[in-house]
Amino acid sequence: MQEGRYEQMTIRSLAADLGVGPMSLYRHVRDKDDLLVEVTDRLLADTWKPRARRSNWEAWIAEAAERLRKLLVSQPGALHVYLRRPVVSPAAIDRMDAMLAVLRDAGFDEPLARRAYGAIHTYTIGFAALQASRHQSATDDEDADALVKELAKFTTPQQFKEGLRFLLKGITGHF
Repeated sequence: MQEGRYEQMTIRSLAADLGVGPMSLYRHVRDKDDLLVEVTDRLLADTWKPRARRSNWEAWIAEAAERLRKLLVSQPGALHVYLRRPVVSPAAIDRMDAMLAVLRDAGFDEPLARRAYGAIHTYTIGFAALQASRHQSATDDEDADALVKELAKFTTPQQFKEGLRFLLKGITGHF
């Protein structure tokens, strides 16, 4: 998905770009949103898996969260999908199941693992949305006031990692 292009895309325009009839695409997807979910699932499947050892649960969870944040910030169409509804695609479910397993293996009981996953997932998506919007507003307007530029500094990748570290320490204190 090219940056910003998903907003203007229609099934007809995509079919024209691909040199096929729109009905050819409708055999595979219901509508534009369905197509965006499919593309997002493929992007997520290619990027979400951490390289950290699962036995180091905090590093593994932090890397999984960071990989999702990077995907959502770099792919506006994927962020759009995550902000519209819960994503229950195969890759999203695999990611959730793996994160829950890592948390359970670290000693979290099932209810706490689910609450921890929910908090981490919500923080990641929310931070990505703020980062994307604040970065865009701070760079679109050369005359952006100092406060806009200052607020954009609170949504950097380093700030995400620091906030996630705070969140993980708080979660750790509950088990």
